[in-house]
Amino acid sequence: MTIDKETVEKVAHLARLELTEAEVQDNMKDMSKILDFMAKLNEVDTTGVEPLVYMTTGANVLREDVVKQQITHEEALENAPKHDDDYFLVAKVIEK
Repeated sequence: MTIDKETVEKVAHLARLELTEAEVQDNMKDMSKILDFMAKLNEVDTTGVEPLVYMTTGANVLREDVVKQQITHEEALENAPKHDDDYFLVAKVIEK
């Protein structure tokens, strides 16, 4: 399949790219090669082939999600540069 100059320019415009004439010509060749390759892939008989989600048959081994208290509220505040009795104090970053 061949790609014309107008198609490359339209794609470049949609991608907000400014291409030189040489780049347009290179992209025409590259895009044509990509579409030719896709056409070859479409010729392959995939009847009875299951779609792949993962390339390996291994399964993820996940630990059980258990909520547990690692440190107390007070211990967390001990490491803060600035804090009051309940919260970390941080610099204001958003102006009203």
